[in-house]
Amino acid sequence: MIARQPWFERRFSFDLPVAAAPGLIERLRGTPARLHTRLSDISPPSLIARLDNRWSMQENAGHLLDLEPLWMARVRDLRSGRSELEAADLTNRGTDEADHNARPLATILAEFAAARGHLVHACEAAEEELWLRSARHPRLGTQMRLLDLAFFVAEHDDHHLAAITELLQRSG
Repeated sequence: MIARQPWFERRFSFDLPVAAAPGLIERLRGTPARLHTRLSDISPPSLIARLDNRWSMQENAGHLLDLEPLWMARVRDLRSGRSELEAADLTNRGTDEADHNARPLATILAEFAAARGHLVHACEAAEEELWLRSARHPRLGTQMRLLDLAFFVAEHDDHHLAAITELLQRSG
């Protein structure tokens, strides 16, 4: 299997046309179902197993839930015309402290689906002008439009789904 590139080493080209928005919305809308499908038949001990002291499958799912408020804050930043987007906690302390392995997977998945529904709704309600409005991304140091944010979130989703797949393959 090809090794995943660490998230913080990723670089992005934010050059999608606004016509990409409908497809990006569908990617965002589909993540809760993909996550549910990926995790639903896995035994609880396997879901919470950590390999190499990295997040378990369930913690990866919880991390996606943990970041939904950040994505919504960034949508609000763009809507309000802020010059810089809200910064993420680059230590991921929230996920480390959330103890997602002690929570029922069904609860994590339901909360994620509900939170993601809010993001999808915000994107669906956005006019073209908002899709093209930009603000500086604090870590990347580049301008990010709503269009780019949707792409970034979808890529982040896929990064963690791939991490789950990797854990499944490694655990046999």
